[in-house]
Amino acid sequence: MNGDSRPIGVFDSGVGGLSILRALRAQLPNEHFIYIADQAHVPYGPRPLEEVRGFAEGITRYLLSEGAKAIVIACNTASAAALHYLRQTFPEIPFVGMEPAVKPAAEQTQTGVVGVLATPATFQGKLYASVVERFARGTRLLENTCDGLVQCIEKGNLDGNEPRRILENALKPMLAEGMDTVVLGCTHYPFVIPLIQEIVGENVRVIDPSPAIAKRTEYVLKERNALSTAPKGTVKFFTTAEPERVHRVLSYLWREGGEMPEVERLVWHKGKLVTPATQR
Repeated sequence: MNGDSRPIGVFDSGVGGLSILRALRAQLPNEHFIYIADQAHVPYGPRPLEEVRGFAEGITRYLLSEGAKAIVIACNTASAAALHYLRQTFPEIPFVGMEPAVKPAAEQTQTGVVGVLATPATFQGKLYASVVERFARGTRLLENTCDGLVQCIEKGNLDGNEPRRILENALKPMLAEGMDTVVLGCTHYPFVIPLIQEIVGENVRVIDPSPAIAKRTEYVLKERNALSTAPKGTVKFFTTAEPERVHRVLSYLWREGGEMPEVERLVWHKGKLVTPATQR
């Protein structure tokens, strides 16, 4: 018996959610995963929340059609736009979403000044406002949207001149204000932690939410007696862009050892995700 061997669905606007998938696989090595990168619409950050909600619902319906037993929204913007809506619309399925790690940052800061790097949609969402209201009283939050950084990471540019310029413009003014903790409010950003740490120095704490999301997912599955006991988990990787382009980026970001997962394509058709063959 392999326990509940149904897959866990994971999705993001692009490859940023691989930072979450990496932590999930480390925490849950027996689980099977389906990862969807909606690169036809990347980045989600500047888009209206209602539009992102529609993408999230379409992806969720596809994952459910593939038998997903739980869904991890590995995207802060999609969580801000759609987490509450998806839980209401699909009450039978557990969702694990992202929220900026303001609570641990507020608990750990010594100076009382915390930098938050996130997309415009995340900052505008009710989820972020709720977290700030509940946990950040007495903490000064300095916010920056790091415009263009997601696109750099989508191209595999993790330490070049452009991401360095974007991050220095965001972080140096925060350092001047006394910041001692940085919250990564976008799942793409853990891939540039080495560059962030280089800019801010070793005395500034950088909070990566990935391990906490993986532990939360394990808890949710245990609660439902839905853990897999398969000998080894697998990954199926889908993109709504050209698979060849994604392969190049994966070569930078996939650090699992062994062969990279095969990348298959899905396409949007009348608001639904389908295979190219189905569309025809």
